[in-house]
Formats: sequence, C-alpha cells, structure tokens
Amino acid sequence: MSEKPGFWISLFPLGFLILSLSIAGYLFGGGIAEGPAQILLFSAGAISAGISRLRGISWEKIENTVLDSLRNVLQPILILLLIGALIGIWIRSGIVPALIVWGLELLKPEIFLPSALILSSVVSLATGSSWSTAGTIGVALIGVGAGLGKPLGMVAGAVVSGAYFGDKLSPFSETTNLASSITGVSLLSHIRNMARTTLPAFGICLLAFGFLGWGGSQGDTETATGPVISALKAEFHISWVLLFPPLLTFFLIYFRVSAIPSIFIGILSGGVCFVLTQSNIYANSLNFQDAASSAFKNLVSAASEGTKVKTGHAVVDGLLSRGGMSSMLSTVWLIISAMFYAGIMEGGGMTQVLAEKVLNWAKARGSLFAATVFTCVGTNLFCADQYLAIVVPGKMFKEAYSRKGLDPRNLSRCLEDSGTMTSALVPWNSCGSFMATALGVPTLVYLPYAFLNLLSPLFSLFTGWTGWGLAGKDPESKKEFS
Repeated sequence: MSEKPGFWISLFPLGFLILSLSIAGYLFGGGIAEGPAQILLFSAGAISAGISRLRGISWEKIENTVLDSLRNVLQPILILLLIGALIGIWIRSGIVPALIVWGLELLKPEIFLPSALILSSVVSLATGSSWSTAGTIGVALIGVGAGLGKPLGMVAGAVVSGAYFGDKLSPFSETTNLASSITGVSLLSHIRNMARTTLPAFGICLLAFGFLGWGGSQGDTETATGPVISALKAEFHISWVLLFPPLLTFFLIYFRVSAIPSIFIGILSGGVCFVLTQSNIYANSLNFQDAASSAFKNLVSAASEGTKVKTGHAVVDGLLSRGGMSSMLSTVWLIISAMFYAGIMEGGGMTQVLAEKVLNWAKARGSLFAATVFTCVGTNLFCADQYLAIVVPGKMFKEAYSRKGLDPRNLSRCLEDSGTMTSALVPWNSCGSFMATALGVPTLVYLPYAFLNLLSPLFSLFTGWTGWGLAGKDPESKKEFS
C-alpha cells in the first residue's frame, strides 16, 4: 500500500482534534490547557499513528519524526522552567513587589493601560523576547493593574500586545531571525518591511487602550492603591537595590547573551537580593546557622514550588502566591503533547498532503496571502508551536510567491503577522499557555484585548487583497541565509 495517504484520511485526525478541542473548550473553559488539551492531542496523535501504520509506514519512521519534533522544543522547555523559577525568586526577594509599589505610586489609572503597552514594547524590543518580557515586567504590571482596579484581561492584553510588538520587530528575536532566514530575506530588510503593517496596527492598539483607560470609572486612586502598597511594604523591604537583577537580566539579553544563562543569572542575582534585603523573612533567630538554613529553604522553595504570600490582603496574596518550576509543568506537558501529535502527522505524510491541498486553492495574490495567513493560524491551532507556524508555511509557500513575482519580504512579513502574532491567542499553544501561566490570566480572558495580535493577520490579508503596503523587488531581500 502507498505510504502517501489521501486527503480525507489526512484530514480525519485534524477534524477529530478540532471537534474534540471545541467540545473541551466549551466544557472546561480556561482550564482546557490544564490536562484536557493534552489528552486530546495524544489521542489525535494516536489516531494518526494508527492510520499511518495501516498505510504501511513503519513505526520507527513515525517515532523518529516525533523525537525530532521533541528535540526542537527542548530549549523552550528549559527556558519555561527557568522563568518559573525566576518568577518565584523575584517575588520572594521583593523585586516584583517593589516594581508593583513603584508602579502604583507613579502611574495614573487613566494612562496605565497605554503605559503598560509602551513599557512592554520597549522591554521586548530591547530584549527580543516576549516570554522574558511577560515573565518579568509583565508580572509586575499585572500587579500594578490589579492595585489600580483594572480588569486583568485588559492589563494582560496590553502586556501581550507590547511583548509581541518587540518580539516581532526586534533584531534579537528568534522568530524574526527565523522568518527572515527561512524566506531568504535580509534581517534588516525584513524588519523594515514589517513596520508597514505593524506600526499602523500598534497605533490603533495604543488608541484602543487609551480609550479603555479613560473610559472606565477611576474612583479614588489613593483609597484603592493605599492598602495594596501598605500590605506590600509590611511584607517586603522595598529598596532600590532590587532594581539590579531586572536591569542586569535585560542588559544580558540585550547584548545577545543566550536566554538560558541570562535567566539563570537573573535567578542568582535575585537570590542575592533576597539575602541582602529580606532578612525580616528568614532571620527570625540571631543564630547564624538557623538564619542561613531558613534563607536556603526559602530560596529553594520559591524556585521549585513558587512563593506563598499571606499578608491578609486578598489581592496581594493572589498576585504574589505564584511562580516556581512546578507551575510550568502543565505547560511542559502541553508542549510535549503538541509535539507528539505534530510529529506523527508529519511522519505519516499527512501534513504534507494537507499543505498540497491548500496550495492548489491559492491561485490569485489575495488567496495566496489568505492561504498563508490561515495556514499559519491553523498550524498554531493544531500543531501548537509558533516555530512550526513559521517554518512549515514558509517552506510551503516560498516557491508559490516566487512564481507570482512577489518579493519574498511579503512572505516573511505574512509569516510573522500570522504565525508569530497568533501563537499567544491559542490556549494549548506553548506561547498562549506560557502567557496565561506567567501572567496568571487565562488565554481566553486576555484574548479580546490582545489587539495587536488580532490586528496583524488582518493587515496581512488587507495587503494581499488590495496591494497596499506590498513590498516591491529589492536586491537586498534576495540574500540567502545558510
């Protein structure tokens, strides 16, 4: 029997996954990524594996493809676990509480949402990492927003929009480099071209958050934030020394030190700050040995299990009782499950068959852009990985864009507009799950307010159908990357 499956057979595991995830989303709501999505991804993978075996494909081939898929996500998994530890340590050491206190004292409620968008954008643009931005300054902004009485879905939407603005336009971003290299476009040419759709979308986003910020009832700011500030200052010693770990971490990432050692140094520097500034937490005895043991226990517990804060203030306790590597385990489980499914679909040749069907439909320029956007979105939905959402469509459509005389910068921008930006909008995608875990806000809650992520693929569709902002031929864009 032929190893190449038919279209309808290839579509069956995907159809099962779509239907089952839709039912699970209705039944479990925001808890879908805590186990149901993982089980369904494994089930869809098992169905695909069964079909592949019946078609004569060896299990060894399928298994090797799955293992290759898993190798591709080992680095994100390590980063995920380390950021969990960093959040726990930075809360326990007083870094996040200090940022919340300063934010509450400085930021006005009516400008907070656009300020959160701009601050997240600047940090992400400098570091090139949406995950690092959300796991550090994003956590603090969520705390500030809660103290100001802002809906956390709006705050998280501003953080996610800003984080992905930088992730998209920063020359240090992995996805930006990946999209440019997979299409053979020079990095700076790729970034300049993306500005044509990203900056107008960002402008709309800024106006929307400005309207939402001014539109709500502000109330008595001091009455709302005073108890939060008092509770934080009673629990933690707030010192300017606590700015050192965030600044050091951003400095390292900005100068392109790899993410894993940068985050690890951030964890260590946070631990040093805990010892130097929070002696009231661990040094309840004058005995040096007891104090040292207590400090060690606090740090290890914060890194592994997160921080449990009991100030008596419900908002503060809810915000700061989080973090730790263990808090990321459901996301790790989700990533592994997604790669199991994606690897079997690829190993069984089903992904390739579905891709060919899409290419047969995309004849005109507008339909080609639409096919690219929907393939990227679909890959994020059903393969649950933003890297696959760039690589797979990039390889699929590169030749099609060339045949139509379209500059490859149009493809590279379309990949980012839809592949990078929508990854944070899918609860079971590694990016959406991480954002929800790090910020403490379910993906479906912040999704309506992640304006930049929602607008970007629409701008790509508009460009394809109207020709507005279409990139012309550029000799620099033909540079090939190895």
